[in-house]
Amino acid sequence: MDFHAALDSDFARLVEVSSGSLDRPVPTCPGWTVADLDRHVAEVYLHKIACMRDGVEPKDWPPPQLATEEPLALLRRAHRELTEELAARADDEPSGNWYAPDPTVGFWRRRMAQETVIHRIDAELAAGTPSVDVPADLALDGIDEVLRIFLEYCAATWRDDFVDGLAAGGGRSVALAADGRRWLVAIGPDTLTVTEGDAAATAELTGSPDALLRWLWRRAGDETVTVTGDPTLVAELRGLLRTATQ
Repeated sequence: MDFHAALDSDFARLVEVSSGSLDRPVPTCPGWTVADLDRHVAEVYLHKIACMRDGVEPKDWPPPQLATEEPLALLRRAHRELTEELAARADDEPSGNWYAPDPTVGFWRRRMAQETVIHRIDAELAAGTPSVDVPADLALDGIDEVLRIFLEYCAATWRDDFVDGLAAGGGRSVALAADGRRWLVAIGPDTLTVTEGDAAATAELTGSPDALLRWLWRRAGDETVTVTGDPTLVAELRGLLRTATQ
């Protein structure tokens, strides 16, 4: 899919709804205003530029001088510099990265598109404006990313943070289905695995790609999807996702 187009579209929407709303609190990011949200996104963009240019993640971030820039101006500058950097690089070029299986520019190309769509949803919620649906292809990709990279990889790499949730899962599975795809998350007792297929599950969530993506990132509640089976296992999955995406 065209991650550049997705990034640009959601960035433009983020700027649109942020304008005039900088002092509003962001309900999905407790303690933040929209100004804080915009500054965060800008700092993330600039961090990824450093990862790509230097080949390693910067040790001290963010640089203190970024705090002197007005949030929207900083966001616009960071987006411009990020898109220029991405356009100049191939997906298979190496880049500093916390995700060991794919330390490449291509990882960040995808990640920045997904980062931006979630945070423009945050800005829409803060502004109280109707939220634009996430296109199905971007949402399906985002579902796959959060399940396989944030949840499965993080649970294996930083296992101590997930021990209690994995034990509570007891090896049972939660299925998530949208638009012809169906993921199975097998939780515990010692590991967490994500596969796709038609195998039986103890609980299942179904909904549109947009709804499931928002649910996974805690930008929407259970009422936005259809939940069948054991609700306690769904709650355990929700708790594991909170740890993985905090």
